[in-house]
Parts: sequence; C-alpha cells; structure tokens
Amino acid sequence: MIENHLNRRQFLQTGSAALAGSMLVHTPQLTHAQETYAVSEKSKTPIVDTHQHLWNLEILDLPWLEGAPETLQHSFLMSDYLVATRNVNIAKTIYMEVNVAEDEKEKEADHVIGLAEADDNPMVAAIIGGLPHQTEFADYARKYAQSKYVCGVRNVLHDPDRPKGMCLEETFVRNMKLLGELGLTFDLCMRPGEIGDGVKLAKQCPETQFIIDHCGNMPVQGFEPELLKSWQESMKAAAELDNVACKISGIVVTAEKGNWTADDLAPHMNFCMDTFGEDKIVFGGDWPVCTLSATYQQWAEALFEVVKDRSDEFRKKLFHDNALKIYGVS
Repeated sequence: MIENHLNRRQFLQTGSAALAGSMLVHTPQLTHAQETYAVSEKSKTPIVDTHQHLWNLEILDLPWLEGAPETLQHSFLMSDYLVATRNVNIAKTIYMEVNVAEDEKEKEADHVIGLAEADDNPMVAAIIGGLPHQTEFADYARKYAQSKYVCGVRNVLHDPDRPKGMCLEETFVRNMKLLGELGLTFDLCMRPGEIGDGVKLAKQCPETQFIIDHCGNMPVQGFEPELLKSWQESMKAAAELDNVACKISGIVVTAEKGNWTADDLAPHMNFCMDTFGEDKIVFGGDWPVCTLSATYQQWAEALFEVVKDRSDEFRKKLFHDNALKIYGVS
C-alpha cells in the first residue's frame, strides 16, 4: 500500500518558528548568470498569477494558522503582495481561497470580490472556497456564479478531516458537474498519492475544468520511489483528459530547508510541463506560503531558470496566456 508523503498542510503544521526562520534566512541565491537571465525575462514576460493568497486576520478566521509557522501567523494584505512582487512583472492576479473557517466562506468571497472590483490592484478574478461535499453547496455556487469576478472554487482535499475518496462521493460529484454547468472551474489540491481519485472525478465531470494545484503536491526531496511512480502514473492519466490542467506552483515549499536550487525543483516541474503540454499548464505564485523557503522573486526566477531553454511561446503560455484561457478571465 502506498503511504502518502507529508502533505503541504502537515508540512506547515510541523514547521516551527526556527524552521521557518532558517528557511527565510538561508534560501540559496541564484548565480550571476541566472540573475541576469531572470531579470531580462521578468522585464518582458507579463505574468498572470493564478494563485494569489491574501488574508486579513481582522476580517477572516483561518483555523489552520494555529499550527503553522509563526511567520505566517499575521495578515498578508494586497499592499504586502505588491511589495513582494515589485520586481516581478505581474500583469494580473487570480485570488486563491485560504481555507477559512467553514462559516466564513461567504464573508471571504464577498471580501475578495470587493478587492477585484477595485481599480487599485491587479486582481481580476477569484477562486473562492466552498464545501462541495455538502448539499447546500449548490445554492452557494449558483449565488457566486453570478459574479463576473468569480471564476472557480476550491476545497483543500488533503486536510485531516477530508479523507481519501471524499471527492468521489455522490454529492461531491454532483456538485462538480454543477460547476461545469455554471462555467466555474475547480482546483484540485490533494495528496500526491490520491491524484488518481482526481482523475476519476474529472472523468465523471467532462464539462468541468479542473486544475491540479502545486504539481500534484509531490515533494521534490525525501519521497518514496513507490509514491513517485504512483504520482507519475496518475499525472499522466490526468493529462490525457481534455478538462484537466496542471498548475506549476507550490513546489518550492517541499524542498529541503535552506538548501535548494532551481535544479532541485526542475525534475518534477519538467515532468509536469512535458506531460501536460504547453497548452495545459499555468503559473501560480503561492505567496505568502512560498516565503517559507523563498521570496516571491526567488521562486519566480527559479522557474524562469528551469524554462530558459524553452521557446518564447512556451513561456508566454505558461506565465500568461493559458491562465486567461483556462480560468476564463480577461
């Protein structure tokens, strides 16, 4: 039986303040050649960030933060994001839900719709949180589908209270089909050993667009060979489906603390990009979670380094064009 590797949420919960601090202080620097390439690329490549987390703890309650590293246990606002990305050519952003308390889903959705409506920031749309395993989700989805700023929904499937196979339950599948009818996407954020369940779900809902977050949450170091094989097979099966895309994001958080380079991230990212193809991949910043091991700029530049030998058209699709097409935003 395949044992699931430490998932991203567990990773955050088991990290101490000292761990987070060491990550932030000792993140490796790019070489001069890498920096030169990245600087030239970021100046001409407009980026659509499809995974922009923000949280204002004066407005929203995020229960999972209690067990997260101390560096995440404060508010991260749009103004902070703009500072973090000031040296990266961010053209547009799509907000990604932050797993707020169950009774605050609507409060979160209303809050970020307000941000998207404003003209003082790059946010153009939002992927809101939701509970598709509950029958009440249908009314919730219909309500927010009416907003031109809501393009999709996510439910973090690797939380302890969301067991393996939950996404294949009857109510969940029915609500996924509804999303397709409403023109909304669904982001699959799940344990790497359970990507196969995501494939089964997507096959039952061919009219719904699914996006696998964070390269399927497969860690870049310290994994069991059996898990790698299972993940690769499931990702290949997912890539065969027209309605499944892959988000190149989050992977830097799984690297060894304070001791990673672009080469450490490259194998899994290249596998995902080659497997899904240049038309079904999108970039995601995963800020501020990425700050546990890299600044936003370091993460973006590492990815630019990995794709430096690919075509200009490939990079344009990865960082910009595919996001607009897959999430249906402009």
